[in-house]
Amino acid sequence: MTVFQLLMLGASAFFAFKIYEHIQTLQDPEEEVNSNEDSNPYANDEEKRIDAFSPFSPEALVQKADAAYEEEDYQKALALLNEANAKEPNNDEILFKIAYILQKSGDNDEALNYYKQALEIDKSNEFIHNSMASIYRANGEYSSAKLHLQASLEIDEENPITYYNYGNLYVDMKHPEEAIAMYEKAIEINPEFDEAKEELVKLKED
Repeated sequence: MTVFQLLMLGASAFFAFKIYEHIQTLQDPEEEVNSNEDSNPYANDEEKRIDAFSPFSPEALVQKADAAYEEEDYQKALALLNEANAKEPNNDEILFKIAYILQKSGDNDEALNYYKQALEIDKSNEFIHNSMASIYRANGEYSSAKLHLQASLEIDEENPITYYNYGNLYVDMKHPEEAIAMYEKAIEINPEFDEAKEELVKLKED
């Protein structure tokens, strides 16, 4: 399992309860459209334009995006999430997932914009901090990466992914001893963390 998959797994778990709550209230798409029309016959042009995308609710669109992501159809997943975002702005789950797919697709600058928006809404999301740290690290902005990793640890000091990412940062910063300590901590928390084991072996062989 790659680190990106671990992040997505953790993020999915983080949002699972909220998704479950939404699913309980989902309506049939056709019924939902009729209900919206009946309850708001004077909707403005912007609302009508957004509703015209499809009859699906934002929650249903996110579910379809998740399925497309699992099938590795990232363009479709991103299109569905963008539609969900147009229908329901300022939803941290939707923003996070858009950012995640953009990052996975290599568009780090745009991903960072969406991560920042998501973080404004949910400042206690350790997965957003980890993802932003990875982008800052890739850009060589080590101080910013470190700030976000430290913020993640303040939220959850038992997240092995954070220690793994911290180890990667210290490797790039040419601090092997600190990197070893971080990889060892990640493995202590999760003995099955193969990526951390591999990096630890590389450092100890040097």
